[in-house]
Amino acid sequence: MQWIGTLLGFTGAVIIIFSDLKEGLSLIAFFAGLIGLISSSIGMIWQKKISSDLSLSGNNFIQALSASIFHLILALLFENYFMNFTDEFIFAMSWQIIAISLGAFLILMWLLKNKQANQTSSLYFLIPPFSAIMAYFVLNEQISYLDITGLLITSIGVFFVIQFKHKTF
Repeated sequence: MQWIGTLLGFTGAVIIIFSDLKEGLSLIAFFAGLIGLISSSIGMIWQKKISSDLSLSGNNFIQALSASIFHLILALLFENYFMNFTDEFIFAMSWQIIAISLGAFLILMWLLKNKQANQTSSLYFLIPPFSAIMAYFVLNEQISYLDITGLLITSIGVFFVIQFKHKTF
């Protein structure tokens, strides 16, 4: 049942992504997201496999430091060195630091420590549908029938992966 759930989760996510591609998502953005998803999945499996004795905050620090070094190199190579400290910028950076870096990564590390890696990684399938819902409320983007269909299929798939964790064929 977990393989069926994984297939359903993947199918639902693909439906939503192709719906966005049809509506003008660039191929560069698509492949950047795909590379990020593959990298995150590999990192999650590796993290679960090594199961280090570091605390959750220690793991979070190492991940944030690694990402900072990587992005600093990219910024030095491709960006100009200007930062405009507007209210929106400060809010966005605060959200990234507090909610994403501290909150989401600590939850992810806790899930990896206490759950199976496939159950945790299956939650990634929910990113495209919930991004579509957030875009509807925050950016006034339209939700299509394909988005709703993808959300339902993905949700059922993730439910199968989590619910049927011990049952196999």
